[in-house]
Amino acid sequence: MAGRPKKCLSLIGFSLICLQTVASAKTAPEIPTIDQAYSKISNSITVEWATVPGATSYLLTAEDGDTVIETMVANSPGTVTGLKAATLYQITIRSIGAAGRSQASPPKHAKTVLAAPVLEVHSPSPDSILVQWEAVYTAVGFSVSIMRANGLGRIWKENTTNTTLTFTSLDSGTLYTIKAYAWNANGTPGDDSTCNQRTSPRAPANIRISFDSGALEASVSWAPTEGAFNYTVMAVSDSSELSCSTMFSSCTIASLQCGTEYLISVSACNDAGYSRSTPAVTLRTVACAPGRVTIQEDPPGHLSVSWSNVDLSDYYVAFVKSDDGLEVHCNTSLTQCNFFSECGFTYFISVFAYNKAGQSPLGDVFNYTTAPCCPSDVKPVLVSSDRVEIIWSPVRGAELYETKAVDGLYTVECNDTAPACTLSALECDTKYNITVYSFSEVRGSNTSCTSQLITTAPCSPEIKNISKDAFSTLNVHWRSSNSDATYTVTAQGEKGLYRCRSSGESCSLGDLPCGSVFSVTAVAKTQAGRSLPSYSVPLETVPCCPASLTVTQVTQSVVNMSWTVGTGAETYMTVLESHTRQSKCHTHQNHCLLGCITCGVNYTVVLKAVSATGLTADCAYQSYSSSACCPLGVKLYRLGPNGIRIYWQATRGSANYSTDLYGSKGIFTCAPSAGLSFCDITEIPCGDVYTVMVSPVSETGLKLTFCPKKIYSVTCSGSTLGMVIYRGKRNADENGIVRHG
Repeated sequence: MAGRPKKCLSLIGFSLICLQTVASAKTAPEIPTIDQAYSKISNSITVEWATVPGATSYLLTAEDGDTVIETMVANSPGTVTGLKAATLYQITIRSIGAAGRSQASPPKHAKTVLAAPVLEVHSPSPDSILVQWEAVYTAVGFSVSIMRANGLGRIWKENTTNTTLTFTSLDSGTLYTIKAYAWNANGTPGDDSTCNQRTSPRAPANIRISFDSGALEASVSWAPTEGAFNYTVMAVSDSSELSCSTMFSSCTIASLQCGTEYLISVSACNDAGYSRSTPAVTLRTVACAPGRVTIQEDPPGHLSVSWSNVDLSDYYVAFVKSDDGLEVHCNTSLTQCNFFSECGFTYFISVFAYNKAGQSPLGDVFNYTTAPCCPSDVKPVLVSSDRVEIIWSPVRGAELYETKAVDGLYTVECNDTAPACTLSALECDTKYNITVYSFSEVRGSNTSCTSQLITTAPCSPEIKNISKDAFSTLNVHWRSSNSDATYTVTAQGEKGLYRCRSSGESCSLGDLPCGSVFSVTAVAKTQAGRSLPSYSVPLETVPCCPASLTVTQVTQSVVNMSWTVGTGAETYMTVLESHTRQSKCHTHQNHCLLGCITCGVNYTVVLKAVSATGLTADCAYQSYSSSACCPLGVKLYRLGPNGIRIYWQATRGSANYSTDLYGSKGIFTCAPSAGLSFCDITEIPCGDVYTVMVSPVSETGLKLTFCPKKIYSVTCSGSTLGMVIYRGKRNADENGIVRHG
């Protein structure tokens, strides 16, 4: 087992030896034979040979002693490239087949042709092209030809031993194709070199210039030039140089300077270069805007505008435009113009210079604002004692109004943007010179405005006192410092207004109603207006007396006095007075009970109405007679079988009486004859208790019911009256009100 791998290895080695032997036993391809070797291009040699059987490719070798260059080719002919121009090379070839490569063939020598000259061409003029090149190694001559690139026209061909050649009489702006090659001493031409060159264009013709004075630019146009790719326009002045370029036949030069003379020229160009410039054309631009403009208004209403002189100007025009749109102008060859002006306007002023090129650029626009107009319709709408309100129509140019009121010593001022002013803190009944000045921020105040005289309203009077004369007329007194004033005094209360007038210092108020409170004021009036009312003074009239008063007998010694309410009265004092005594009552009500009245006596009735402040009105009324006295000793006596006699004892004074018996079976009344003190009732039921009252009767027929009542029992005796028995008195609480059947 250990020996078997070694054998294998030997066998394998044997096999390899055998294979090598078999391979080496195959023969390589035959050696090719070069038929010819020649050069048509300066960097290559072409080799021709007969085909070798079994060869699949060929290896060409070129040697010049310094370098070896090999090239593999498939068949004949083959070319070796990458060679040096005008160099002798030894050329060999080997065939390559499956068995390997052959030996090198016998060498053959071949020389590469001359290199192509490197051309430099340009067009020095529109009808010529200059061709230049460097010397070519081993060259003895050169051949140069030229023709239009489009193939039209003839071909010019020149042979020369020089390295420069000029073709003339060519067409301008035309593209030409130039071809050149060198030849050696054997006359063998080398590589050729081809290039295109255009002749330069001719200078443009028919130059036309159009100047835009507003934009300060010039539009230059010309006739197109053959072969020109681009055009350049030059504008040259003493201080600047401007240009524009274009592919078209016109161009605009912008940013020209005013007041400048330019020389304008145009040149064309293409890839060959520039043409000569056209003869320069002179362009004079518009004059510059005048400077150092000054504006003066002297006298007011006249504007004078002046400016400095400028170059290239023929005349000037000054424009003055007001802010309402109205414009005027002045045309002059001088440097000053005069215009009319109005107050309150802002004028915009510009000055232009003119020449044949047109109007100068717009310079600075100046504005001049005249003084604002004065208000002409100042009028007062309110004049009081300490202030004056005035209004006026707005005026042109006024931004603010200054109002001043001067009384000789002091000045009151008012500033406002509105066409109205209220001057306050003035002195009453004083003459003021009032002036309204218009003001603008630019021009200040117009001090030529006129004033007017306004007098303030009179001063308020001061009421000193109110007096009452013997005829109850109220006299109002006041003090005041006004001149030529009329005074009105007003008493105002709930019951109306009462007035009196006077030009002095007092007046009388009459017929004021009673029981009223008034506020009394005084007002002064002059042509200038009315004063403020004076401080009010209160005035109270005495209370009114009650319209009616009633005295009612309550008891024999007590009467009730009642009355209607008196306006303004707070309390009342009543007095009943006879020749012997007096009875009083003080109350805040409208009734009062007075006692200690003597029956059958005449009394004087007095009532005093008293106000809250103590003013008293004495009111007089008709006298009052107290009632007759109640009778005494009232007794009942049986009178016959069915009658009763009532008897009493009359007191002082004469009076009529009325007798009433009140029982459960009815009320029985009798009236005595005049002068008698008894009365009979002929038919009265027995067996009843009767209340007996004998009352005086007043002159009006009123029966008084306050006299005392007595109670009697009347018994029956059979069908007739029996005994009459006194049962006592009925007191006042039990009496109540006597009922009438």
